[in-house]
Amino acid sequence: MLKRRLIPVVLMRSGVAVQSKGFRRYQTLGNPVTIVERLSDWCSDELIYLDITKSDRYDLGRDDLAGNNHPDPLDILEEIASRCCMPLTFGGRIRTIADAATRIERGADKVSINTGALQTPELITQIADRFGSQCVVVNIDAKRADHAWTAHCGAASARDAEAWAREAQDRGAGEILLQSIDHDGRANGYDLDLVHAVATVVTIPVIALGGVGAWAHLRQGLDAGADAVAAANIFNYSEQAVLKAKRHLFEAGANVRPPELAHIVTEAA
Repeated sequence: MLKRRLIPVVLMRSGVAVQSKGFRRYQTLGNPVTIVERLSDWCSDELIYLDITKSDRYDLGRDDLAGNNHPDPLDILEEIASRCCMPLTFGGRIRTIADAATRIERGADKVSINTGALQTPELITQIADRFGSQCVVVNIDAKRADHAWTAHCGAASARDAEAWAREAQDRGAGEILLQSIDHDGRANGYDLDLVHAVATVVTIPVIALGGVGAWAHLRQGLDAGADAVAAANIFNYSEQAVLKAKRHLFEAGANVRPPELAHIVTEAA
């Protein structure tokens, strides 16, 4: 059986790493380039960077962040990739096959597409045909609507999240990054009903995201059907947080890489 994965997520907004709550409030955390080194040292299985900037260019307006302040997200990606010791997924403002190609050329192992996929579903197939399904992660931001969930991309898309996950798989997606808008930043755990519903209707891996506030929530996400569990905010405020999370999962009987072995492998890389 394939090992389950633990994946930190870093959100970038105008070149700065931020913490998100409900997709509406953002708290500045620091330089996204320096964060990758810390997460590499903490035995993460993979790493996901999501650029949630709305404008085409960054205007940082500040010089107090450690490291270089790049006005171009692709420059940030290139520097992140040069320091990353694990598979790297990069998402944000990918609308065309050229956008995806540029990010892979600049160092991403996979690309995460959300709005671009909803607006142009054939983009999933185009990227999969050129780079392979293993490079295509379809990000579904889902919001509960009565007894179902709607896929969002800034506003509701009127697409049922489960049906959209099935279509994304049929079009060539290799993974689904499934985020609950309702649980984002609330530290009350994943939307387990959402995770189970989507994991049940697809055969490709589902990565659960949104709401982790305790290590126990990670195991709950795996038990609900996720193939990998991801989190953002919880990893920013505790030293060796990813290693602690991995150890918790291992000791709870989850099928993850032993944390000590993972740490050794990371150091050797």
